[in-house]
Amino acid sequence: MRILVLGGTAFLSAEIVRQGVALGHRVTCLARGTTRIPPDGATWLKTDRSLGAEVYAAAARQDWDAVIEVARDPALAKGALAALAGRTAHWTFVSTSSVYADNSVPGAAEDAALLPSLPAGAEATPETYGAAKAAIEAATLAATEGRAHLCRAGLISGPGDSTDRYGYWPGRFARGGSPVLVPAIAAHPTQIIDARDLAAWLLQAAEQGTTGTLNAIGDAVPFGSYIEASRAAAGHRGGTVEADVEFLAAEGVAYWAGPDSLPLWLPPGNDGFMARSNTAAKAAGLTLRPLQETVEDTLLDERHRGLDRPRKAGLSPATEARLVGALTNGP
Repeated sequence: MRILVLGGTAFLSAEIVRQGVALGHRVTCLARGTTRIPPDGATWLKTDRSLGAEVYAAAARQDWDAVIEVARDPALAKGALAALAGRTAHWTFVSTSSVYADNSVPGAAEDAALLPSLPAGAEATPETYGAAKAAIEAATLAATEGRAHLCRAGLISGPGDSTDRYGYWPGRFARGGSPVLVPAIAAHPTQIIDARDLAAWLLQAAEQGTTGTLNAIGDAVPFGSYIEASRAAAGHRGGTVEADVEFLAAEGVAYWAGPDSLPLWLPPGNDGFMARSNTAAKAAGLTLRPLQETVEDTLLDERHRGLDRPRKAGLSPATEARLVGALTNGP
């Protein structure tokens, strides 16, 4: 297949390119390449999509069996659709489960209500991420006339994840030292998809001409099972200290991600955020590797990048020590 990846240099899109090249597809990346370059074997159309319609001129002179779009900005996505949709047999848009309006109901499927689309001209920001993706979904459906696969991905993790979220826990157990602080949410669901599984699914769906909207997310597993998998991968034999969520919130620990956070811990009212249905995607061919394999490979990546490096997510050693001290020593 002739595949155009709009991106192709970072995490998921780079994994798509690597796997596509390995499968023998002719893969082209349209990307700036400011921090990374596309994987070996791909053709690189080096350009900045923010410069306007002319950046697609070379790509628009060719016919494509598949285009894979990962954009977050509706303006960029709409420009690509205007230039390329008419010359593309199958269009994939990697959307997100963050387009859903309600995160409180476990098991919700693709027919759940969506956020309103980000209005035209409004700025795409981290705060409007879900609405921006919803706007791109609508634009994709309008431009592709039934030839689109809207892939609503969950939290994408595995080796190479630069957000530092999923890797925090196996990396923290591998670092050793003082007792590991964990939130008291052992029964809460945790749901990720390994980037390698997602890339394989996206390519398979393009090859087979899969269309429609599908939740490409992993199986929901209890947070406690993920913690135990992380501990086992690291060979950790030290203790843990479990903290009530009320204590953590009062101490200013952040949810989910960011500095001094406990990754994958969610605010109240999000019982369904990492417990959505993936039944339809699995019926259409999505396959998932075992949890332990993703955890172990993520830990290898953590070790390679440095267990003591500054992180984008997770507790700093000083904050963790302070919190453990407060829990174990009292006021």
